[in-house]
Amino acid sequence: MNKWRSLAVCAALILGFAGIVGARPWWLRGVPSNDADFLPPDVAFRVGSRIDGNLVRVQWAIADGYYLYKDKMRIVAESPDLLIGTPSFPKGVMKDDPNLGSQEIFTRQVEGTAVFTRTDFGAHPMQIKVTYQGCAEAGLCYPPITKVLFPGSAAVPLPQAQPHRWEGAAIVGGGLAFLMAGLLLRKGRRLDIPDS
Repeated sequence: MNKWRSLAVCAALILGFAGIVGARPWWLRGVPSNDADFLPPDVAFRVGSRIDGNLVRVQWAIADGYYLYKDKMRIVAESPDLLIGTPSFPKGVMKDDPNLGSQEIFTRQVEGTAVFTRTDFGAHPMQIKVTYQGCAEAGLCYPPITKVLFPGSAAVPLPQAQPHRWEGAAIVGGGLAFLMAGLLLRKGRRLDIPDS
């Protein structure tokens, strides 16, 4: 009986430790170990657009630890009979980039605006093409990203902070494994005590 109890306790501890090992400790967050530690480009740089009168507004929500290059951002017409003026962006922050030298960048969020005119009187859906490029502060630079957007009238929601993958499951799994091991050990002691 003690053999099975010991095996159950060992199995519970191994499962708990397996969950803990899958999570990155807090002191290693922000220190990349490989490309899998970086966010996918659509999560690092979320983009959306909306129409505001005769302006098209394109908003980028940029994840913490990431940035976009101002001079790599473009907004152009994609649908027929749509004319888009030169986009304007706010002033960014200067960064000494190891690969590109001194660059103006955006962090957190940025909005670009451009005046548009339509000569098709709304016969076609409005489509714009946006191009942008950014990097992670930890050293990974993404290739240029191009997306076709259909501007609507709703504002773009900003992203919520993304939890680290498996972190919550590892904490809960580890806690449950230790709780189960403690209960099994306590039950084992109760059974092994001889009556006096």
